[in-house]
Amino acid sequence: MSIEKNTPPRRAVPRIAPSIYGLLLAGGASRRMRRDKAQLVYAGEPQLLRAWRLLEAVTERAFLSVRDHQRQDPLRAGLPQIVDSYDAIGPAAGILSAQQACPEVAWLVVACDLPLLDERTLRSLIDARDPAGDATAFGSRFDGLPEPLCALWEPSSHALLRQRVEAGNYCPRKALMLARTTLLAAPGDALDNINTPQEFEQMQRQIEPLS
Repeated sequence: MSIEKNTPPRRAVPRIAPSIYGLLLAGGASRRMRRDKAQLVYAGEPQLLRAWRLLEAVTERAFLSVRDHQRQDPLRAGLPQIVDSYDAIGPAAGILSAQQACPEVAWLVVACDLPLLDERTLRSLIDARDPAGDATAFGSRFDGLPEPLCALWEPSSHALLRQRVEAGNYCPRKALMLARTTLLAAPGDALDNINTPQEFEQMQRQIEPLS
């Protein structure tokens, strides 16, 4: 039986929506960038700290998702952390590890390489939340598919994501496509990420005049 054909079971609408914690994904290898994306500086501030401030402003508690060898990195060491309990499976490792650490909360998951992300965008995501579903996410402005790395993952999303990972399917976007996801219109260019040194230079030029 194909896991991808499974559909999550219906469940009752919770009387009280679970609390929202924030998870900043900062454990990526950054191979195309050839340097740690979290340390890229825009307007005099490392991108990790820019993103951290946004997440702290809109969630009850926030945590940094890291791999074990990053725990003592000077940029990361002073922030609350959740260490990946899965190896080499990408962003799904951070999401699952956070869900296992605090299974009763919803997780607002944000990648650290979204330099145009702002507080208004995050608040609009939270305001549109449907706690009776599995997730709330923006659609990509390029293909309309869910953006998993700026999304609100409800506790009920854990079973499907874990099932897929255990079957060797590590793509969190596909998990959102199979889940009961409330899909929102793309928030302009707020979720544009940067992956190469050239893109970083272009983004610096875009951001600096605004700061």
